[in-house]
Amino acid sequence: MAKKGPTVMLWRRSLIVLLVILIGGFGSVVARLLYLQTYMASDLQQRAVNQQLADTTISAKRGSIYDKNGKVIAQSATVWKIVIAPIYLETDEDRHIVADGLAEILSLESDEIYKKTLKKSYYIEVKRQVDTETREKVLDFAEKIKEKNGISQAINTIEDFKRSYPLNSFASNVLGFVGSDGQGLEGLEAQYDEYLTGRPGRIITAQNAVGTDMPFQYQQKVDAQDGYNLTLTIDETVQRIMEKYVKQAIVENKVANRGCAIMVEVKTGAVLGMAVEGSYDPNEPFEIADEATKKKIEKLPEDKQAEATNEALAKQWRNKAVADTYVPGSVFKPVTTAAVLSEKLVDDDTRFNCTGYIIPYEGERKIECHVGVPGHGSQTLREALMNSCNPAYVQMGFLLGAEKFYQYYTAFGFSEKTGIDLPGESEDIFFDQEGIEGKMYDIDVAVASFGQNFQITPMQMVMALAAIGNNGNLMQPYVVAQITDSAGNVVKSTEPTVKRQVISENIAKQICGMLQENAISGGAKNGYVAGYRIGGKTGTSETHRDYNGDKVDDYIASFAGIAPSDDPEVALICYFDTPTGNNYYGTAVAGPCFRNIMSEVLPYLGVEKKYSEKELTNLSAQTESYVGMTVDEASAAVTKAELVPIIKGDGENVISQSPKAYSQIPKDGTVVLYTDDSAQSDIVTVPDFTGLTMAQSSTLAADSGLNITISGTFSSDESVSAAKQSVEAGKNVARGTVVTVTFEQKDNIM
Repeated sequence: MAKKGPTVMLWRRSLIVLLVILIGGFGSVVARLLYLQTYMASDLQQRAVNQQLADTTISAKRGSIYDKNGKVIAQSATVWKIVIAPIYLETDEDRHIVADGLAEILSLESDEIYKKTLKKSYYIEVKRQVDTETREKVLDFAEKIKEKNGISQAINTIEDFKRSYPLNSFASNVLGFVGSDGQGLEGLEAQYDEYLTGRPGRIITAQNAVGTDMPFQYQQKVDAQDGYNLTLTIDETVQRIMEKYVKQAIVENKVANRGCAIMVEVKTGAVLGMAVEGSYDPNEPFEIADEATKKKIEKLPEDKQAEATNEALAKQWRNKAVADTYVPGSVFKPVTTAAVLSEKLVDDDTRFNCTGYIIPYEGERKIECHVGVPGHGSQTLREALMNSCNPAYVQMGFLLGAEKFYQYYTAFGFSEKTGIDLPGESEDIFFDQEGIEGKMYDIDVAVASFGQNFQITPMQMVMALAAIGNNGNLMQPYVVAQITDSAGNVVKSTEPTVKRQVISENIAKQICGMLQENAISGGAKNGYVAGYRIGGKTGTSETHRDYNGDKVDDYIASFAGIAPSDDPEVALICYFDTPTGNNYYGTAVAGPCFRNIMSEVLPYLGVEKKYSEKELTNLSAQTESYVGMTVDEASAAVTKAELVPIIKGDGENVISQSPKAYSQIPKDGTVVLYTDDSAQSDIVTVPDFTGLTMAQSSTLAADSGLNITISGTFSSDESVSAAKQSVEAGKNVARGTVVTVTFEQKDNIM
């Protein structure tokens, strides 16, 4: 029996199903197209561009850093990128030739370069920061394989930049350094990275359908924009002088935890020098600079060397002048002096009694004076500062009270960062009783009055002293004076900023006078420089450290001062952490460093000399050349120079002399004039001047047939004695030879 065909109803159902499928299918396609063309349009366009374009960065030249006088102290030198265009390498043999040749020249692995030659590209980096000499070898190799193997356009060089520091370790803790990608990591390089970096350029290269770079005619180049330049307030000459003497003091006093010195212009806050030792070479920042530390790490087990290395590197990079806090000790006493004077709590007639110690409150331990019993006795405020008497300053703390003390502590800037334009500046560590910042118990005020039991940074201390030298005006310190573009146009400049006036001009001048007297005849003689009206204060403080569970009391020696005290131009602090030599007092450790720096910097800065009558008697005269003169002519010339002629021989003319021409010797010193060959046998022995006073040394020199020049402290009182001499005792020298004798204060002043 034949099957019946589909009914009309079945056909209709089938048609409806077919229409639903068609409408649904085409509807989905249309919806997808609308979605891609509207919502996804911009994203798809960007993907298409990314597929069609290759983007290569062109390095920007990092800005240079100059000292105050325009000398380059950091710059970006031209180096080279070695790149290959493997698209031009047609055979595997060509790829191996290129890979092997470049590997040998660039000290790389041939296999690694070979892998890069397999890519279909016109631009692949092989090595960055290649010097010019190596680049020339690469270009010679490229020319050689072109002639011998027919390989051309496969090797290219592109200009790049590498940071260099031509003065090596000079001011390294201030400058900092950059990383492998040219980003600032420490110091000014980090602080001003956004200005120094510049704007990288770009090479945009078209790609074909399979992702291969198109030839160079399909490129667009956007030039890089050089970074801005920095001109610092730091003076290279001042900085070198400071670094020299800080290093010397560290060696002579066996300083264990580094040291630093900061010099600022008191009227502007500009930093003229910031010497931090031991430092490092920013050209090799990841090398441990201290040989002793390096050897110590090498002896450690291998699993501990990495951690020790990281700790050593962090320590040498750390800018101790702004990042480390310390207990200031007696250099803080001028601040307490300013407070009691400003509050009219003392005057010239106020007396402070010292019996060698003071018990601030019943049940408290003694606070001792550095001279011990019976103490300084009755003394004025000026004498208390010159004696650096702790019991006297405890009494001043009582007069002030906690609230007023903290008011002046804050006013002088100790409760806040100075705001210097350097990274890593630390805050103070002050008393924090019952969770209230600045809340002090009475015993806290007693010890804080002479600079103990709180911590500040050396930068805060020198700025507070500079405020006293600046008629009471506290300045904002800064290191960068100007930012300029590559054409020399000023982008930004720093103007001196007064934060506030903390004491009156009258009181500031009064304290400057006290500090000068302290340097002439008080406890700061080791910092005095004749003719320059130095004002200074010593500091010796205890700091409690934990060395792997062992509680140890270390000492910090410091000396802070201003010059010239009648119209201050500069303030300087010298600070040494844990001297382990024969002495740890600020007088002996930091004072000579301060004096040595000031004795060279002040003449360089053109500060006028004004000698006192007492100083004039110790000044040197200069000999001339008397050879060839008659005895009478030479004698007259020597006498005119305020020197004493001694004639040796029976001749009529001078044939030799001692000391030699243009030597500096004290007035009334002797010049031996020889008229025959007797100079060869006229030999004397140098005595030992160590421990003698200035008067005793002068007498001994004259009796020994020698001249001496005076170095160091010019004071003639009993607290000053000869500490060093330029010619060792026992050496035989010509009569009249000049021996430089350095005099220093021998009292251990806190």
